[in-house]
Amino acid sequence: MTSLDKPTEETQAQGDARAVTEAALFEAFGGVRGMVETVLPGLLFVTIFTINKDLHWSAIAALAVSVVLVVVRLAMRDTVKHAFSGVFGVAFGVVFAMMTGNAKDFYLPGMLYTLGLALAYIITTLCGVPLIGLILGPVFKENLSWRTRNPGRKAAYAKASWAWGLILLAKCAILFPLYWWANTAQLGWVLVALKIPPFLLAVWLTWVFLAKASAPIDVFAEMEAAEKAEEKAEEERKAALAAEQGESSAGRHRK
Repeated sequence: MTSLDKPTEETQAQGDARAVTEAALFEAFGGVRGMVETVLPGLLFVTIFTINKDLHWSAIAALAVSVVLVVVRLAMRDTVKHAFSGVFGVAFGVVFAMMTGNAKDFYLPGMLYTLGLALAYIITTLCGVPLIGLILGPVFKENLSWRTRNPGRKAAYAKASWAWGLILLAKCAILFPLYWWANTAQLGWVLVALKIPPFLLAVWLTWVFLAKASAPIDVFAEMEAAEKAEEKAEEERKAALAAEQGESSAGRHRK
């Protein structure tokens, strides 16, 4: 290997690691389509409510578009976890708003979920099990190996979880005062505006931290290799046993 080859190989390895990280984040968080499915119901709700101030029609439209998104996913035989989460979130908001008669309460369950998620990121990181690692570990096929076998990876997950927690807390610090002081339309438009940018910032920081971290340990590949080794060892044991039996039989015939 020449002095020129090594940097090229290292650069290629770094590029591969970044590509794997990008693909994993895209899968975990749904990509562009997942973001559209997250934003569209709330956008439709606040648009209709801004126009006619009708809670019922706004809520029905938001819930209907969420259901349509799930149906489209099912028809395309695509993963429905992001669309289903949107349906449940919208359904909780609709039920809560209908029960209280306050249109702003359509947003309250989602805001409480955001606050709870922010605290979960921070608390799990303080406990040494950062939530983002629990989410992305299976996607990277490393499961929980990063906890004890890959300290660099664990540190990157901790940094990413802190980023998610603090970004979501900052979002809550904006939204909850508006829940009390602003009207429904104002709160709705601010919430729609804050859907994507904080999310993209958190995903970008996660990508930065993980792209610089050590590579994940593919525990599934390790399990397959161990199984193959066991099968090979078992075959060798059977072959040795058969050979011993053959020698023993030959000895008896000679006698």
